[in-house]
Amino acid sequence: MSSHLPVMLDEALAGLNLRADGRYVDATFGRGGHSAAILAQLGPDGVLDVFDQDPAAIAHARAGFADDPRVRVHHANFAALSARLAGGKPVDGILMDLGVSSPQLDEAARGFSFSHDGPLDMRMNPGAGPSAADWLARADAEEIANVLWQYGEERNSRRIARRVVETRAAEPITSTAALAKLVAGVPGPRSRSIHPATRTFQAIRIHINQELAVLEQALPQALNLLAPGGRLVVIAFHSLEDRIVKRYLRAQARLEQPIIRVLRKQFPQPEEAARNPRSRSAVLRTAERLP
Repeated sequence: MSSHLPVMLDEALAGLNLRADGRYVDATFGRGGHSAAILAQLGPDGVLDVFDQDPAAIAHARAGFADDPRVRVHHANFAALSARLAGGKPVDGILMDLGVSSPQLDEAARGFSFSHDGPLDMRMNPGAGPSAADWLARADAEEIANVLWQYGEERNSRRIARRVVETRAAEPITSTAALAKLVAGVPGPRSRSIHPATRTFQAIRIHINQELAVLEQALPQALNLLAPGGRLVVIAFHSLEDRIVKRYLRAQARLEQPIIRVLRKQFPQPEEAARNPRSRSAVLRTAERLP
């Protein structure tokens, strides 16, 4: 399906504990690497529901799986799991591969990356909600600083927010290069291991797409949809989202009448991290629904 490498593929497939006749959900289709591997292990009675809010990903899914009756494509983010799947056969496994996808990062027009100059958009669904440029044009300095600190742990958050407000008074900030240059020009403490704009771009992207709020909505839905013995596999790429997953799963496992048992926490093998640098920060967690 794709030249983009699916992260922790073998671990994800093992965590799902696939059955040939089972029903599975790829909640974050991307370019279909995980989905294609799941389908390869399903028989004619298996079902795979794929979700993505990105129209480009959905077009890719429909083109790639148009002739496969086992696949059901949903143009929605995974906060809509219950709405789309309620009333159907219980689900035997759900995979969530969180964060931004490689195609979104690599396409300059999407505005996710300061490595490629493009319009400052950052929306996973470009047809929904304000873009990053729209938000930066209207948010006050306090709101911007709070977002940069809360979602990016950016130590220069207040200085950067003030510089944004000062700069936009003379000229709108509408490109990724302009924002990256602005952030790099703000004095203050720096990490020598990452670009000065890394945390700012991460924070704004999370805010624009409400990624953490959507995750908090989706996790309970996923557990409610699972059949007894069904598995939830979540791959996270930064501490904020992994913390939400860890705490939620732990809480459900420690109830007086537990809903799940937490199976394992895994990291990429060194060979994968060397082959695919974007996998290096990945954390995979697996839980199983109890009877």
